[in-house]
Amino acid sequence: MIQSMTAYARIEHKADWGNASWEIRSVNQRYLETYLRLPEHFRSLEPLLRDRLRKRLNRGKIEVNLRYDLADNKSNELHLNQELAKQLVNAANWVKLEAGQGELNLVDILKWPGVMSGSEQDMDALSKELLVAFDSAIDQFIEARGREGAAINTMLQTRLDAIVAQVAIVREHMPTVMQWQRDKLTNRLAEITGELDPARLEQEMVILAQKMDVAEEMDRLDAHVAETQRILKKGGAQGRRLDFMMQEFNRESNTLASKSISAEITAAAVELKVLIEQMREQIQNVE
Repeated sequence: MIQSMTAYARIEHKADWGNASWEIRSVNQRYLETYLRLPEHFRSLEPLLRDRLRKRLNRGKIEVNLRYDLADNKSNELHLNQELAKQLVNAANWVKLEAGQGELNLVDILKWPGVMSGSEQDMDALSKELLVAFDSAIDQFIEARGREGAAINTMLQTRLDAIVAQVAIVREHMPTVMQWQRDKLTNRLAEITGELDPARLEQEMVILAQKMDVAEEMDRLDAHVAETQRILKKGGAQGRRLDFMMQEFNRESNTLASKSISAEITAAAVELKVLIEQMREQIQNVE
């Protein structure tokens, strides 16, 4: 199944230390471009995140955002290094006794580096948790791309069926158009010469038939429809191939329009152009 380049996913991860949320969104882009917004202390994850995205995505402008909130009970909790504090108190008392003066300031003891510390997180373990949540976010993101791709596929199949119908209309009208043109040429030559030369008439009809012949264009349109359906069935990253097929469809529809000499075939050529443009617009969003 083909996948769309536009999608959105959001995953929340909750733990004792707090909670975090990953957001992934994308829009169409010719190549794969990734933009990461991470808290400063998680910048080291950028290479890992980009690698994960490259392994699972091929095209699109991808924006990744990580929000991280530490639980209040963890962020405000302080720890006292009792052993270090005891050593500092003993040392301060010894200095006071030796000097015979001075006062012991307990606040200064608490300010000593290493005596009081905040709650520190195991950043390696926390990063592993966040990477697991990120993988889940990518899974959800790809599923969203797949659902959008399925909708695009349905639309493209409908337009391909409509193209086949227009090709059938042109083929149906071609014998009538050829006979009308033959009668028109016959009458015109009769007015000019008064007596027709069968050989000359046949020669003119051959030249006219060559100019009007659209059988080759019809065969190519049928071949393009079959190839496009094959690409859609194969699935995966097929956006560039589908875009190329739209160029081929346009080439044949332009030739058909230039050879059109009846209202029915002109209408079919116009309808083909409309259908092809509708497909082309949707294919711009296919990965």
